[in-house]
Amino acid sequence: MKRPFSFARASQSMMLIPLAPVLAVQAWWTVRRTPRLDPAGGDEHGFVQGANPGAGRPAFRVVVIGESTAVGVGASRHAEALPGFLAEALGERLRRSVAWSVSGENGATARRITGGLVPPPGGSAPDLVVVTVGINDLIRRRPLRRWAADVAELVGVLRARYAEAAVLVAGMPPVHRFPAIPRPLRYVLGARARTMDRIMAEAVRAGGAVHAPMDEAMARDRALFAADGFHPSPAGYRAWARDLARAAAPSAGLRAAEPAAEPAAPSGAPRSLPPGAPSGTRSSTVSAAARTAPGPPAGERTSTPPAGTAPPRKN
Repeated sequence: MKRPFSFARASQSMMLIPLAPVLAVQAWWTVRRTPRLDPAGGDEHGFVQGANPGAGRPAFRVVVIGESTAVGVGASRHAEALPGFLAEALGERLRRSVAWSVSGENGATARRITGGLVPPPGGSAPDLVVVTVGINDLIRRRPLRRWAADVAELVGVLRARYAEAAVLVAGMPPVHRFPAIPRPLRYVLGARARTMDRIMAEAVRAGGAVHAPMDEAMARDRALFAADGFHPSPAGYRAWARDLARAAAPSAGLRAAEPAAEPAAPSGAPRSLPPGAPSGTRSSTVSAAARTAPGPPAGERTSTPPAGTAPPRKN
């Protein structure tokens, strides 16, 4: 894996030292004035009926694991947050019923997810595991080398525990556009989030999973944020779920189709789901969407928040 540090980044971090008092005050004020929202309520599992229930195929099973966005902070019920909307989007693309469940914790870091939030295998194995992680590691200023190791370990645990499932890791959100965070703090945190996302993408792909970058354009619409200006609203969860469904099943249309025979992929290649694939017939090929995932704008520098700066702890 490439080294996540450079002299240019270190120099820019030093240039931010004079801003440390301003950033510290902004972080304190953001925490004080931002409302703290509860996780979604309702059932932590559900079922979305497919378009052709008489086809006889078993339901496609997806489990969402992670931090506050996994548990639906910003929505009232899980069915109207990421798990429920993701099941709907997958059902439309795969033309089959989808069963969903969620395991998460508000404020969870990558290490917390690895150590305590990955459900043990039991009953029917999932076809797809979706992970949301990173914002709390950003807030806690997790060192980048440790972040890389944390992501690699998390992917390794997921691949070992759910050997037959595709693993999809959602990319870091565009923090530099969060309405709750004032400038220049949002730019400092946003730059570090982009660095963390690049590191995440490398670790995820090296572990044989798929990294799904978050569409920055979604963050330009204030209606897609919850009241705290930090988490998605139900409309934001729906838009995000559609993007994740496209990343999980990139070639699936709205009509069922049998996947063409494909050559075996090298061991460890990221997995994606072919259109309408039943349980146990997952593809091991890397999707075009995963290969060409967009990176941050060219020429952007990244930086670490100055020591003593306490960003908002909202996840």
